[in-house]
Amino acid sequence: MADPVSMDPAVWAVIEDYEARAEREDELWNKLSEEELRRRLDEFLLPVGRAAATLMSLIIRGGELRRILEVGSSYGYSTTWLAAAARAVGGKVRSLELRPAKAEYARAQLGRAGLTDYVEFHVGDALATLAQLAGPFDFVLIDLWKDLYVPVFDLLHPKLAAGAIIVADNMLEPPGARVHAEAYRERLRAAPGMSSVLLAVGNGLEVSRYR
Repeated sequence: MADPVSMDPAVWAVIEDYEARAEREDELWNKLSEEELRRRLDEFLLPVGRAAATLMSLIIRGGELRRILEVGSSYGYSTTWLAAAARAVGGKVRSLELRPAKAEYARAQLGRAGLTDYVEFHVGDALATLAQLAGPFDFVLIDLWKDLYVPVFDLLHPKLAAGAIIVADNMLEPPGARVHAEAYRERLRAAPGMSSVLLAVGNGLEVSRYR
């Protein structure tokens, strides 16, 4: 696939490794029982996917959005895309992750990609961390446990820069997350200064702008 956002070979090598792992995990996912999936959920990447990541990269680069916040690093797939975009615009990513082992994995991959200097990790409870972060933020990705989307937004809303973009993943898939996705979208519609659109990209993205 052609490079749509002009990233260097070291970054693409890391992204392709992530995507190869995701393909292997998709095969395993289909073989596990529902009980096994719940027990082993933290082992899976569950990435936003290339289409969603490319869209976010283009938004950051096109708008020169430098103050980037990621709420939910997981193993660092989206973090790598955000860091590459941050480097392109002279920005930085602040990435929040609950699990230390996941943050360490992400750090190692960023090192391979040459992007370590463009990400600052905050390991611990996302809501507690957000309460302490001053902002303002120009771009935010929300991709953590879906029942936390509304409380995350409530903490973020006062810390958004004028023209800030929020992207929330998993608005359409998986089906089990839809009740939380709808609650998040209702909260957005009630918040002052927000305009928003649902896009059928990847697992479904709600892309919102703070006026």
